[in-house]
Amino acid sequence: MLGRKRSRTRQDAGIAHSLYGAIVTQARSPAFYRDFGVADAIDGRFDLIVLHAFLLLEKLRACGAPGAALSQEVVDLFFRDMDRSLREMGVGDMAVPRRIKTMAQSFFGRSTAYRQAAAGGARAALADAIGRNLFPDLEHAPPAAAALADYVLASLAQDDGALLGGRVTFPDPLAFRPVAVAE
Repeated sequence: MLGRKRSRTRQDAGIAHSLYGAIVTQARSPAFYRDFGVADAIDGRFDLIVLHAFLLLEKLRACGAPGAALSQEVVDLFFRDMDRSLREMGVGDMAVPRRIKTMAQSFFGRSTAYRQAAAGGARAALADAIGRNLFPDLEHAPPAAAALADYVLASLAQDDGALLGGRVTFPDPLAFRPVAVAE
C-alpha cells in the first residue's frame, strides 16, 4: 500500500509539473505582450502567470478531491519557481521570504478578485480586475483588458477532460486580439 501511495505521489508531481509548465508557456506567449500591450517585464510576466494559474486552479476546483490535491501541488511549484527566480535575480537570502510573502498576497488577492469578477460571467468586472493588475500604470483599463476578460471567460468555459492527466488547453490569445492597444 505504501508503494502505491509513493507511486501516485510521484505521478501527481509529474502531472503538476506538466500543468505548471503549460501555465508558464501560455503566459510567455508573445501575443500577450505584442498584441495586448502587457508589459514584457518582471511584473507583467508575473501577472500573466498568476492569471493563467487562476484559470488552471479554477478548472481543477471543478474536479473534486483529485483536483484539490493537484491544485496544491501546482501552487507549491509556483512558489518554488518564484523563490528560485528571485535567487537567480540576486535577491539576498534574507529578503527572499519577505518577497515571497508579498508575491503570495498578490497571487491570492488577484485570484480572489478574478474569481469574484468571473462569477456569472461578469465581463466588465473581470475587465476592471484585469486592468488594475495587468495595466496598473494606466488610469483606465485599455481595450486589451476587455479582450483579456473575453479570453479568461472562454478559457473557463473550455472543457478540459484531460486535466487530471496533465494536459490543459487555453484558447488562442490571438482570437481575442483587442481592437487597439494603449501605448
